[in-house]
Formats: sequence, C-alpha cells, structure tokens
Amino acid sequence: MVAQGEMTLMNMREIQKMQQKLAKMQEELDASQFKGTAGGGAVTITMNGKFEISAVKIDPEAFSADDIEELEVMVKAAAKDAFDKVSEAQQRLLSSATGNIKLPPGLF
Repeated sequence: MVAQGEMTLMNMREIQKMQQKLAKMQEELDASQFKGTAGGGAVTITMNGKFEISAVKIDPEAFSADDIEELEVMVKAAAKDAFDKVSEAQQRLLSSATGNIKLPPGLF
C-alpha cells in the first residue's frame, strides 16, 4: 500500500511534468503563425500565438479610395478571424495537455 505522502509526491511530479509539457507546447503555439482573411482574401492578417499581429496584406485592386469604410470592416473581420484561430489553437493545446480535464482557472 502507498502512503499518502508518497501519493502526494507522485501527484506533484505528474503536475510538474504536465506543466513542463504545457510550457513547451505554449512556446510552440506562441511561435506559430495564424492567418485570418476577409473579403475572399482581399484582406489577410497574420497573427502569432500571443495574439500579436505580424503582417497585414491588402489587395490594392479589391478597394478604391471610396471604399475606405468597407476596407475598415474587412480589416476588423480578418483580425477577428485570426484571433479566433489562435483561440481555437490554445483550447486544443490545453485540452490535449490536460486530457480534457477541467482545471481550476489560473492553474496554467
């Protein structure tokens, strides 16, 4: 039979391993690039796993000077698309690291 102190030590080691695994996965996610698009590719925003925008591409033939409002809407939509992709990747990362176990907020 395993003493409670030994079991707690085993659990702490498992938690530490999970934290290390999650930290490595988070580093990989942070370095990943996600593209959000709008207007059928007229606007593309590239964002990393830290939600930092690294590139904005606008097809100059898709807009005229009179279409500034439409362009603004497309930029916002492309940014939201990229943001949603990063958020989904973070959720998948957390689920795979924890085996879909619900953890208390702030633990990781």
